[in-house]
Amino acid sequence: MKIICSKSNLVKGVSIVSKAVPSKTTMPILECILIDATTDIIKFTANDMELGIETIVEGNILRKGMIAIDARIFSEIVRKLPDNEVVIEADDNLQTTITCEKAKFNISSKAGDEFSYLPYVEKNEIITLSQFTLKEIIRQTIFSIADNDSNKLMTGELFQIEGNMLRVVSLDGHRISIRKAELKESYGPRKVVVPGKTLMEVSKVLSGEVDSEVTISFTNNHIVFEFDNTVVVSRLIEGEYFRIDQMLSSDYETKVKINKKELLNCIDRATLLVKEGDKKPIIINILDDIMELKIKSQIGTMDEEIIISKEGKDLLIGFNPKFLIDALRVIDDEEVTLYLMNPKAPCFIKDDKEMYVYLILPVNFNAGV
Repeated sequence: MKIICSKSNLVKGVSIVSKAVPSKTTMPILECILIDATTDIIKFTANDMELGIETIVEGNILRKGMIAIDARIFSEIVRKLPDNEVVIEADDNLQTTITCEKAKFNISSKAGDEFSYLPYVEKNEIITLSQFTLKEIIRQTIFSIADNDSNKLMTGELFQIEGNMLRVVSLDGHRISIRKAELKESYGPRKVVVPGKTLMEVSKVLSGEVDSEVTISFTNNHIVFEFDNTVVVSRLIEGEYFRIDQMLSSDYETKVKINKKELLNCIDRATLLVKEGDKKPIIINILDDIMELKIKSQIGTMDEEIIISKEGKDLLIGFNPKFLIDALRVIDDEEVTLYLMNPKAPCFIKDDKEMYVYLILPVNFNAGV
């Protein structure tokens, strides 16, 4: 095999597929990137058996062939080469030479046919949306997946399609994030749970442009994302997702409209007095036209008032400030509406059309704070 590519194209290709190289594995071949130049295009592939990424790298094929090369070493070499054309050549003994200007590396590679190819996915139903929309939906929900495996379903996100609406849900036992996006066409009902890790990696690779599209297809076991000459294939998380609709309520005793930026900045300031790992609640006292926010820690106390528009009863309630900050940061509206029932019931932050819903459970606190 012998190919020539620009350094920038190599760096881009390697950085895309490296996201599917496992950090620990008992199969050394999975620590490699497959360079496939057996056809008229150069393809890089990495696969950790849960997540696989394949991307096309622009360049010229001087001699067709295929090798698997250690991802870490290859990535470091490519990154540190001069900004010029790079020649990658492998002989019959799998000795690979990487040459750029006066730099020349000789390293051992592995036979490409030992590599685990991405699973073939029958594309029965394909949905299309803009890269911008998908990137935003992931950003606006990914923070509330669980980060441990005690419940596998909580480490993923529910992708639910009904008609022309995509609904994405994540939860971690303390909060729920829901985002909806309108699709250009209508589709049959579908529910799959996509690993959070997959969505994080997809989000990093997406350009996020409004005019660029991403296609998504499903089978019973896999989801496939295709965009910008890149294919991402991931296993789905098996199991029945939580019955979210039973947790959502439209009842409320107190409804508050408030400037989002003011509320976010105020809570942000309050957390200055909270050490990392210290679970101090922010106490919110909702009165007729003001919201009082207080926090008390070993470092000191803070209290602040924000003007609000309120319907319903006064209420004193406590929250984990981080959960409020996470939700408010990803809402683009200037004003947000909070729906509350009592100090023990969840708070809902949602817009009128419920294109976004954030449910946050309150925390117990000492009323003497």
